[in-house]
Amino acid sequence: MDRRDFFRRGIGKATEVAVKSVDKRVADRAKHWIRPPYAIAEFEFLLACTRCNACIDACPHHVIFPLAARLGADVANTPALDLLKTGCHLCEDWPCVNACETKALVRSEDESVEKFANAEINESLCLPFSGPECGACVYACPVENALVLEHEKPVINQEICVGCALCREACVVEVKAINITSNNAQKSIVN
Repeated sequence: MDRRDFFRRGIGKATEVAVKSVDKRVADRAKHWIRPPYAIAEFEFLLACTRCNACIDACPHHVIFPLAARLGADVANTPALDLLKTGCHLCEDWPCVNACETKALVRSEDESVEKFANAEINESLCLPFSGPECGACVYACPVENALVLEHEKPVINQEICVGCALCREACVVEVKAINITSNNAQKSIVN
């Protein structure tokens, strides 16, 4: 190996390590917010998103909002979902995705909805776990078999649930018995 190849390989390896480090840091921070459906991996998303607000303006249910500047200049004004107040309606024509010209939001080829958040039932708050029947969340779920009743108690199938939070929106108790968390930290451009 000559000197030029030695430095070329060394620089390539250093670049790979740096990219992995930045990607991990960015993905770890991203667990604090939920990106719109079909968002690419967070590191790539931040590079692609121009903060044009097209996806925010296109959302007919006003679920997408810009992240605050206090979270950092790198994420300020990028779109996120407010799934604690209202659910994503999984619009048939995906206006938010279609509005994204930079491909920070890219619909998959197989037409299936990609998981973008995690939903979990808090059994200590859920009515059916303490006696009375309910089922409001089950009837609100738009994804077939993602949320079902087993022995009159709601059960979320994590393999099918995409995290739209319509179940949380339909929940009749306050504090809501369904927790929604980000799926962003699991998306990474490098393994």
